[in-house]
Amino acid sequence: MKIALSVLFFCALPALVVLGDTTNALPTLTLVDAEQIALKQHPQIAQANYLMLAAQEAVTEARSGFFPNANLYANAVGADDPGTRILAGGLNNPSVFGRGAGGVEVSQLITDFGRTANLAASSKDQAKAQGQSANATREQVLLGVDVSYFSAIEAQAVLRVAQQTFDTRQTLLGQITALATNKLRSELDVSFARVEVQQARLIVERAQNDSDAAMATLSAALGYSEFHPFQLIDRAPATNSVTADVDSLVQTALSHRPELLSLRYDRDAASRFAKSQRDARLPTVNAVGMAGTAAWRDPELPPNYAVGGVQLSLPIFAGGYYVARQREAELKAEADDEMLRNVENNVIRDVRIAWLNVSDALEQLKTTEELAENAAESFTLAQARYKSGLSSIVELSDAQLNLTSAQISEANARYNILIQQANLNYQTGLIQ
Repeated sequence: MKIALSVLFFCALPALVVLGDTTNALPTLTLVDAEQIALKQHPQIAQANYLMLAAQEAVTEARSGFFPNANLYANAVGADDPGTRILAGGLNNPSVFGRGAGGVEVSQLITDFGRTANLAASSKDQAKAQGQSANATREQVLLGVDVSYFSAIEAQAVLRVAQQTFDTRQTLLGQITALATNKLRSELDVSFARVEVQQARLIVERAQNDSDAAMATLSAALGYSEFHPFQLIDRAPATNSVTADVDSLVQTALSHRPELLSLRYDRDAASRFAKSQRDARLPTVNAVGMAGTAAWRDPELPPNYAVGGVQLSLPIFAGGYYVARQREAELKAEADDEMLRNVENNVIRDVRIAWLNVSDALEQLKTTEELAENAAESFTLAQARYKSGLSSIVELSDAQLNLTSAQISEANARYNILIQQANLNYQTGLIQ
């Protein structure tokens, strides 16, 4: 491993100097800073918060049924004759008197046998569900930021490896060209070395494109509409192992995942709403009072009026409307319960898969580290053999290609652990 690190360090020095010149002017961005930026300005966060606030207003709407309802009225009526009568068009008192009057009507619900109470409870559960949906959106945004951040660091690490490979091959080309000038190497070796340099250039160009694409993805994950380059701060994997008790992770997910909490509140809200539709078939009792005065009026009318009473209404027949509405609400509540069960099963599956992916990523890192160490040793030996004239340029080229591939695989494996750990935290509902 020390040999691999030594080769990597000395090969990386020129590239690190070049990269340092271009990245020092960039703003530094840590993972915590990235998450805070996304939480402040990502449009999905804002949308979820607005929906949550709207759901809270719906609670006030439902609770308004418990409070008095007052309406102000004003009438101005002109009649051709004090004896005017409506001969058709209504069953009310047909007399029409000229008047100009104003008054107020106040009604207060006495009881509707639980319908308004169940509607209010349903709206509260819906508001809680929307609050958990906002938390779920927050966690999804954080997961996107974490994955994009680690992917961008991974792309930059691959770019450094590619740049190191290019610099090493270019140096080797210069050495072989000098040897060929002194007739110590053939022109075939020079041609091979030139091909290797061009191939390394292609690797750098591809890695640069991947790095820019990863940074563009990170910019979008932060909520920016424009491309924002950053100097990212690297971080090591949080752990070198993963817990063997996957069942505890499953239980944590079932109790913490905001999607599940939201669906449970939705199910409870649907159940309460179904009860309110059942209660709609019961009587409703209201206290009603009206009072007012007439500024000008027919002499037959009094100057002031006031009346009060209790009104009871009971639906008797509406063509099956109330029964069907109740049954519809009950079926939707049952559907919500089955949806919750299905999502719980999916969460259990996703947690187990995420746990397996973390375990696999840890094993891959160990393998790629050993592979990179062996490839570095092979490259050192191949380079020594070539300088001693004991091997051909093809052997040296293969060793260098294997080293590059191993270093890229190690970089991918190292940051894949961070990505898989972030996904496991998300799946268990513990992402911060």
